[in-house]
Amino acid sequence: MSSKDSDFEIRWATEADFPALLELIKELALYEKAPERVSNTVEQMRREKDYFKALVAETKGGEIVGMALFYFVYYTWVGKSLYLDDLIVRETYRGRGIGRALLNEVLDFARRHDCKRVRWQVLNWNTPAIEFYRKLGVTLDDEWINCDWEPGKE
Repeated sequence: MSSKDSDFEIRWATEADFPALLELIKELALYEKAPERVSNTVEQMRREKDYFKALVAETKGGEIVGMALFYFVYYTWVGKSLYLDDLIVRETYRGRGIGRALLNEVLDFARRHDCKRVRWQVLNWNTPAIEFYRKLGVTLDDEWINCDWEPGKE
């Protein structure tokens, strides 16, 4: 995979990238004002690696500056789909087309695998992300409410 920008490339993440992925996840959690909610670890990612796929944006200098983490889901109304759990670009690298390149790779993957939908979430106060998604022509749905169950918290 490559990108139009010669300063970075998009490639599949490997286990060796898991520490960098976790750092990006923590950076996103801090941005989303919930750093204390991240309980994942590199060891857990290694144990559960068969449950997700990840792409990384890497600079020519070898720094991972963005990622897209996703997995297959099945929606009863449409069938096989992808859920994009996180799309993250380090703040200092935003505005360079990295987020669009990562998202395009995810959407291409979905097309190649005959997915009927790609779904993701965005916080209602994250105006930069909302505007980015609007420019791409995605449907923003403010009707549904998330429901999360976590063992031990009932």
